[in-house]
Amino acid sequence: MEDIFVARVMSTTVHTVTPDTLVETAAQVMLDNGIGSVVVVDDDNRLEGILTTTDFVRIVSERQPKDQTPVSTYMSTDVVTTTAQDRIRDAADTMVDHDFHHIPVVDDEEGVIGMVTTSDLAGYLSRVQAPSPSE
Repeated sequence: MEDIFVARVMSTTVHTVTPDTLVETAAQVMLDNGIGSVVVVDDDNRLEGILTTTDFVRIVSERQPKDQTPVSTYMSTDVVTTTAQDRIRDAADTMVDHDFHHIPVVDDEEGVIGMVTTSDLAGYLSRVQAPSPSE
C-alpha cells in the first residue's frame, strides 16, 4: 500500500485558545464544539501547548471550578507534533506509543494547521478496503 500522509486525514478545523484564556472558557469551547482538546497558541498561531479532557480531570481534582485559572497553569507544553507531510503510520505509532488521543499538525510557516485525532484515524480506516484473504 502506498504511503498515506497526515494531510489526508487531519482535521483542519482546530479550536485554539491563548495561554491566558480561563480554563472555564476553554472547557466551554470544548463542550460547544464536541472536541476533546484545544490547542494553545500565541498571537502568531505558534504552538504553546495543548489542553485536553485528561487535563480537566486534574483541574477538577486540584481546584474548585470557576476559580479564574488561566489555561497556562494546566496545559502541556512538551507537545509532540506531526507535520502534514509525515506518514500517517508514523503519526499513529506516536499516538499509540504516548497514549495520545490528539496530535497537533504544525507547519514552519503557518504554525498550527490541523489536528489528528483517534476519530480521524478510525474514520480513515473505516473507508480503507481491506484485502481479501487468499483462498
